[in-house]
Amino acid sequence: MFRPLALFIGLRYTRAERSNGFISFISLISMIGLTLGVAVLITVLSVMNGFDRELKTRILGMVPQATVISSEVIGDWEQLADRIKEDPEVAAVAPFIQLQGMLTSNGQVAGIMVTGVDPQYEKNVSIINDHMTEGSIDTLQAGDFSIVLGEEMVQSLGLSIGDKVTLVLPEASPSPAGVIPRFKRFTLTGIFSISPEVDSLMAFIPMSDAGKLLRLPAGAQGIRMKLNDIFTAPIAAQKAAAIAPDRLYPNDWTQTHGNLFGAIQMEKAMVGLLLFLIILVAAFNIVSSLVMLVTDKKADIAILKTFGASPRLITQVFMVQGVVIGVIGTIAGTILGVIFALTVSDILGFINQAFGLNLFDAYFVNYLPSQLRLTDVILITGASFILSFLATIYPARRAAKIQPAQTLRYE
Repeated sequence: MFRPLALFIGLRYTRAERSNGFISFISLISMIGLTLGVAVLITVLSVMNGFDRELKTRILGMVPQATVISSEVIGDWEQLADRIKEDPEVAAVAPFIQLQGMLTSNGQVAGIMVTGVDPQYEKNVSIINDHMTEGSIDTLQAGDFSIVLGEEMVQSLGLSIGDKVTLVLPEASPSPAGVIPRFKRFTLTGIFSISPEVDSLMAFIPMSDAGKLLRLPAGAQGIRMKLNDIFTAPIAAQKAAAIAPDRLYPNDWTQTHGNLFGAIQMEKAMVGLLLFLIILVAAFNIVSSLVMLVTDKKADIAILKTFGASPRLITQVFMVQGVVIGVIGTIAGTILGVIFALTVSDILGFINQAFGLNLFDAYFVNYLPSQLRLTDVILITGASFILSFLATIYPARRAAKIQPAQTLRYE
């Protein structure tokens, strides 16, 4: 691209100590700005990718991706499940019964969303079995009235494996003493740890025991689906509901957690755009430094032209200097960005723990996730290289238009 002579002169000017220190300062600021812009953009986008990954794997790994709920108990849910699985987008299915109530133990009370499940099927649609810290979901056996709780809920109620906890349902039962709430004692047989949001809200019991609590006949309230592509959830739910449209109602994660996912995507786009402006400002600084350099080196340019240097050669000389600033700044920023993206979780985790700052209490994860993607790195570095190159065009063309006779007349 550049002629050898242009490379030699351009690199010599770049390495040489300039008489105008202000120009050197502006060039250094341009390089530092480019480095910081690239590094911060790679790091922040990696963090946003991490939140996106955690939402998909943790939150959407626990909450139903798509469901069909019946207006009445589905006694033949196995047949319905087989028909739903005929959809190629459906990877697995599981029956469930859902109820809400309050858990009470050791004088503590907390609201809870309880799901009655069949462990054999639940393991295929949920990540719970991979995140059990104590016990197993297989301990949820019919008739045992066992319960699996999240770590946050266990700590707030002061429980441990084998302890009893009382589930209070909002429905009232008439008795000779009057109307009293319905309640049942369960034995804690398992503890899972997914995220603070999930751990404090969800509980699992055997599906048959959930049916007994609600005084339902044998069967399931609905069918939960795990999908090959979570973005096909609305369509998959609609297809499943079409099997029996008179009694099945579709639901999917976009209705329950779609706002959270949309917020992360929008934040990623807006933050990326704002940080990209840092790179753009650094590119404008390259323009400024090269324009001042051209002004400072008018006599040298005139002499080169006097010795036969073509406008193309002069253009390439100054483009080399701008490209060098861009290449060094981009490479340094990429290295720093990759290092920070790979270590930011550990660094902030240490700071959070060392100073007790509780930085992540407001989020659905208890640490700062980060996922470095090669496509992001290539896109950012490519954009930085292109902007740096484009920033050299105007100053270089301005240098090529300098007239030797007029310039040397005043030297």
